[in-house]
Amino acid sequence: MKRGTPARKRLAQSVAVAGGRLTSRRRMLPGLLIVGTQRGGTTSMYRALSQHPLVQKPRWHKGIHYFDLEYARGLGWYRAHFPPAGAAGSDGVAPLSFESSPYYMLHPLAGERIARDLPEVKLLALVRDPVERAYSAHAHEIARGFETEPFERALELEPQRLAGEVERMRADPGYRSRALQHQAYVYRGQYAEQLERLEALVGRERLHVVDSGGFFADPEPVYDGVLRFLGLPSVGYPLFDRHNARPRAEMSEGLRRELGEHFAPYDARLERWLGAVPSWRRQEGS
Repeated sequence: MKRGTPARKRLAQSVAVAGGRLTSRRRMLPGLLIVGTQRGGTTSMYRALSQHPLVQKPRWHKGIHYFDLEYARGLGWYRAHFPPAGAAGSDGVAPLSFESSPYYMLHPLAGERIARDLPEVKLLALVRDPVERAYSAHAHEIARGFETEPFERALELEPQRLAGEVERMRADPGYRSRALQHQAYVYRGQYAEQLERLEALVGRERLHVVDSGGFFADPEPVYDGVLRFLGLPSVGYPLFDRHNARPRAEMSEGLRRELGEHFAPYDARLERWLGAVPSWRRQEGS
């Protein structure tokens, strides 16, 4: 019974999306995309924003993955995932639809597609201690079956696995890189590179960066900052929670130190985005 349920659910969703395409011109396009980073608090932020009365989430999935994996399906298919336009707002503020696809920030073609198709959309990026993010991502990919190697060996293999992948994706927009999506443990944590690429495409004013450490430690002011960025009124605080955490063994101190040294110059470049030293670097200096 349980084994058949996901297939039936997928079929129901496919039928619903197909029907939604018939009315796609009357459906909303997102005003916000949570673009990353994977294992960086995006689920927690998504669920917090979903509780705001003027924020409308997609019909089926928090992440539609249109601009990275499903772009060939076309904008009508994408719009079919969102609610109909014309819903009433509050105090002159229109409702905002959004989705969260954490691969958008890393994917080499997603930013260009977003800038072209959604010229007014705002982007929200969450950044987390890249050492912890890499370790968490490895546990996540092990659990999902995309990784079989232990963490240290996966780090050793990463340059070989990623070699030429971005170039292949640019040469063939339909090419899907398993390595980039599921095994880029270090590369994905070089946030400044990704943010600077997005900034060049959409402009600084449309990109808001959140330190996930600060969000988890003291969520209210971080949430307030996101609402200001979106032009949404404060209507009280949602239920904040931490989602998708996986228990795992401690990382060796030697490997943690080595990774921390690698990420140090990238973390330093985050200060202009965050307006402060990243929370994980402050903790090191305390």
